[in-house]
Amino acid sequence: MTTTFITGANKGLGLETARRLVELGHTVVLGARDPLRGATAAADLGVRFVRIDVTDDDSVSAAAADVERHEGHVDVLVNNAGVAGTHGVDPADLTGADVLDVLDVNVAGVVRTTTAFLPLLRRSADPVIVNVSSGMGSLEHTHDPSRPESQVVAPAYTASKAALTMLTTQYARAFPDIRVNAADPGYTATDLNAHTGPQTVREGTDAVVGLATEGPGHGSGRFVDRHGETTWS
Repeated sequence: MTTTFITGANKGLGLETARRLVELGHTVVLGARDPLRGATAAADLGVRFVRIDVTDDDSVSAAAADVERHEGHVDVLVNNAGVAGTHGVDPADLTGADVLDVLDVNVAGVVRTTTAFLPLLRRSADPVIVNVSSGMGSLEHTHDPSRPESQVVAPAYTASKAALTMLTTQYARAFPDIRVNAADPGYTATDLNAHTGPQTVREGTDAVVGLATEGPGHGSGRFVDRHGETTWS
């Protein structure tokens, strides 16, 4: 049975990913920062909850140690936790602290979690990392007038997702024994955008679930949308 750990899984894309993977037979460990919301979400799905704050080294290390004690290994790591930051704020008012706050979760948080969980992933016969990125970080998408990504101005968030996609390609090269890819959920109705996206949360998790379940023989370092198409930022 496939053991999967998901960060930021108490709501939105993370919760729906957990729900779908449970339905597909995965042993899901639900990671979240908020202990009450995380425990409630895990109880609803019938899975185990592990608290993890991806901005805190000690919390991430403790989460990995907890999973090691109980599950012993991880087959799939889904780095889903993310924040929008100062979305909608006039860029003229943007501060360095604003940007660092977003990068701390969306990029450094992925680094912390990946580093801590690498030993557990390497105990798997088919280790997989799925980083939940965004077309908002794609140079191609944000320059295409036909796409909604081109209509949004959100410097901190878009920069963080561009960095995450590049981080994914670098990890794919650095860890040839692990299949590392990035998922583009598309414009999905979640708390992150005040539920303005036209896609349902199930549609938004298509790419994540696809990458988490595709099995051996597929490439690494890809940026995949919900239709299974690979694009490059």
